[in-house]
Amino acid sequence: MAIEKQDGKGVAKRFLRLAGGYWSGPDRWRVRLLTMALAALTVCQLTSPLLINLWSERLFDALEQRSMDRFLAMVGLVFGIIAFSIANTLLHLRIKRRLQYEWRQWLTWRLMDGWVRRGRHHQVTYLAGDHDNPDGRIAEDVRIATETAIELGLSLSYCVLLLFTFAGILWRLSGTPTLALGSLKVAVPGYLVYVALLYAAAGTTIATLLGRPLVHTTNRRQSCEADFRFALGRVRENAQTIALLHGEAEERSRLRSLLDGVRTGWTRQTLALSNVTTFSAAYSVLSVAFPILVAAPRYIAGAITLGGLMQTAQAFQQTASALTWPIDNLPSAAQLRASVERILGLHEALERLDADAGKAGRITVDRAGSPVLAFRDLSITEPDGRPVIAPFDAEVGPGERVLISGDPGAAARLLRAVARAWPWGGGRILLPADARIFVLPRRPYLPGGPLRGALSYPAAPETVGESEAVAALARVGLGHLAGRLDESDEAWKQMLPLGEQQRLGFARLLIRRPEWVFLEDATDALDPAGEEEMFRLLARDLPRATVLTIGNRGALEPHHRRHLLLERGTDGAVRVRETVAAGDRVA
Repeated sequence: MAIEKQDGKGVAKRFLRLAGGYWSGPDRWRVRLLTMALAALTVCQLTSPLLINLWSERLFDALEQRSMDRFLAMVGLVFGIIAFSIANTLLHLRIKRRLQYEWRQWLTWRLMDGWVRRGRHHQVTYLAGDHDNPDGRIAEDVRIATETAIELGLSLSYCVLLLFTFAGILWRLSGTPTLALGSLKVAVPGYLVYVALLYAAAGTTIATLLGRPLVHTTNRRQSCEADFRFALGRVRENAQTIALLHGEAEERSRLRSLLDGVRTGWTRQTLALSNVTTFSAAYSVLSVAFPILVAAPRYIAGAITLGGLMQTAQAFQQTASALTWPIDNLPSAAQLRASVERILGLHEALERLDADAGKAGRITVDRAGSPVLAFRDLSITEPDGRPVIAPFDAEVGPGERVLISGDPGAAARLLRAVARAWPWGGGRILLPADARIFVLPRRPYLPGGPLRGALSYPAAPETVGESEAVAALARVGLGHLAGRLDESDEAWKQMLPLGEQQRLGFARLLIRRPEWVFLEDATDALDPAGEEEMFRLLARDLPRATVLTIGNRGALEPHHRRHLLLERGTDGAVRVRETVAAGDRVA
C-alpha cells in the first residue's frame, strides 16, 4: 500500500486540526482562561515601551534644559517602569510555560495513544512514507512545535500591537513636511511612517529570499539527528549481541557514517543561517542609526526638541521592529515548519491505517462463538499487495498442539495476523470467544524496572505474589533469580543471556496460565535438554491449553500432533500443507 505524499500546502490548517483540540477538550475552560490571561499580559507588555517612549522625551528635554529637578524625577520614574515590567514579565513567563508544557503533554498523549494502540506502532514501520523515527517525532518534534508555536504566536501578537501603537505616535511626530516636485509642492503627513514601511519591506523581502533554503535544511538536519539517536539506541539495546560478535568496528563505522550525515545537515543549515544572519546583523546595526538619521533634519531645522528627536527615533525603531518580525523569527519559523511536517507525517500515516481498516485487502479478525481457531479463505500479503501466503482454510481445536514450519517470514506474518498486528491480506480469522491468548516471541520483552514486573508483564508487578513468582522461577530453572524479584534494573535484557530470557518467558507463561499459547522460536536458544524440559513443563502445567509453535527445528515435532508446512511456490506465494507430526511424547 503506497502512502500519498502530502504537499506543503495547508500545513498550518492540518496542524490546527490535529493539535487545536487542546483548547476544546474536557479542560477547555481552564485552558481558555489561561490563554486569555496570557493575551492580557501580552497587551500589558506594551505598556513598558510606551512609557519608555514618553519618558525618553521628557528625559532628553530635561537634559537639554539642564534641569536637575526634572532629571531626578525621571530617574525615579524609570524605577517604577522597571518594577512594573519585571512583575508583568515574570507572570507572563510562568503562564506561557505552563501552557507550552500542557499543550505538549496533550499532543504527546494524543500521538502516543494513536501510535501505541492495536499494533499500529508495529504496522506503521511497514508503510512507505515520511514517518520514520516516530519516537523522535513524539519526543522532540512535539516539544519544538508546541513551544515554538506559542512563542511565535505571542511575539507576532505583540509586534502587531506594537505596530499600531507606535505607528500612530510616529505619524503624529512626523508632522506634515512639504515635498517640492519642481513647481509642485506636496504635503506628506506622517512621512516617517511611509519611510518605516519601505525600510521594513525592503528588509523583509531580502531576508525572505536569503532564508528560503532554511526550511529544507532544517528539516533535513532534524531527520539526520533522529537517525543518529535511533542508531545509538539500537547499539544500547543490542550491546550484548554486539559484544559477543565483536561487531564494535562495524557499529562504529555505521555510527560515524550517520554522524557524518548530521555534520552535512548541520553544515547546510549553517550556510543557510549564515546568509540570514549576515543580513540580520547589518540590519540590526542600521536599525539603531537609521531612525536618528531620518529624524535629525527636523531637529536641525528647529522643528522639534532634542527630546522630540529621541522620541521620534524610538517610535520609528519600534515601528520598524514590529514590521521586521519575519526577519527576526525566520529561523524559528523554519524549525517550527519542519517539526510540524514531521508530526503530521506520523499522524497521517497512523490515520491511513485506520482509514484502510474497513477496505478490501485487510484481514478480518473476529471473536467467534465457536471454541476453535479458524482460518477462512485467509490470505496474507505485504502492505503493497505482494502475496505472502496464498488463501487457505484450517481449524485448530482446543487442546491441540500444532507445529508451523517452513518459510520463516510467512510463519511470522501468520502469527502476527492472528495477534491482530498484521492486517494486510484477505479472508477471516475466527478467534475463540473470551479465550485468553498468550504470545511468546523468541526474545521476550523485558520492561525496565523490577524483575517481578518482567514476570507479570503486561500486568502490573503487584499482581504477582512472592510465592507464585518464586515457584515459577524455580520450575523454569531460574531459582537463582528468586532473591532479585524486587531489584530494579533497566538492563535485564543485557544482563540475562537469551536462554535465560526464554526461560523467563516460560515463567511468565506459567503465571498467566492462558488457554491459547503461540510460541515463535521461543526455545531456539536452549540446549536440547532445556527445550525438552520447557515443552514437558508446558504439557504438565497447562495440559488443556492449545499450543501453536513456529519453528524449523526437528526436535520440535515430537511435541506436536499436527504440522502445518509453509512452502513457497514458483509464483512467490507460500502455500499451507498439513501433515501429521510425531506427537507420541506430548503427554
